[in-house]
Amino acid sequence: MPDKLFNLDDYFKRIDYNGGRQVSAETLKQLHLGHVMNIPFENLDVFAKKNISLELDDLFEKVVKNHRGGYCFEMNSLFAAVLIEMGFPVTRHLARVYHGGFDNSGKTHMVLLVEADGRQWVCDVGFGGNSLAAPLLFEEGLEQEHLGRIHRVMADPDYGYRVEFKTAAGFEPIYAFTREDCCPADYLIANFYTSAYPESFFRQAQMCALVTATGKITYFDGSLKITNGEAQTETTISGADAIKDTLKTYFGVELS
Repeated sequence: MPDKLFNLDDYFKRIDYNGGRQVSAETLKQLHLGHVMNIPFENLDVFAKKNISLELDDLFEKVVKNHRGGYCFEMNSLFAAVLIEMGFPVTRHLARVYHGGFDNSGKTHMVLLVEADGRQWVCDVGFGGNSLAAPLLFEEGLEQEHLGRIHRVMADPDYGYRVEFKTAAGFEPIYAFTREDCCPADYLIANFYTSAYPESFFRQAQMCALVTATGKITYFDGSLKITNGEAQTETTISGADAIKDTLKTYFGVELS
């Protein structure tokens, strides 16, 4: 690739991946798991009102070289570049996040469709909520469990396809997307709106999330929540120094 910084070896080291490079569903699964368990979803630069670049060299420097995380457009753009470099067929799609409905939500999220072993998989390493730990087979209605989380894909008459997460009360939508493969400019527009619009959700509070083998670690607006199986602890974090220490200790993120 023409980019100077981007290389697979450094990315593999960042996600603690020691497997092969064959184009297969198992490789895709291990890469996806490695990413979400080692690179945190975070909006710290967005909250700080910094420019969010989707240029591959900028993403690689931030996430791999500087051991930061990112939000959906950053994380999934980088993951797509890695997969394409390895030979996986990848398409990028814009999604509407569910906020009590889809009719009040714009297309402000990026997801990937990836082909492996003759089938398509939904990949998303950049969602901070009830996120996918591993690729989701694009098969309508099939319940799939990864690290204790159960997701499925369902057709939606108005919005294409819904990715849903199973809760104690049943399945709830996370976001919806269509198969339309958008142009790079579409993502630049969505990224700019999501990162720069004053009322954007990501401009309102600091957030950081990391998947673990037994649950998830989440920091949101002064609250640290650690989920370990059925157990959950929540701690209030106060003061700039304590917040910096929390981000470094639990997510490996060091802010200057």
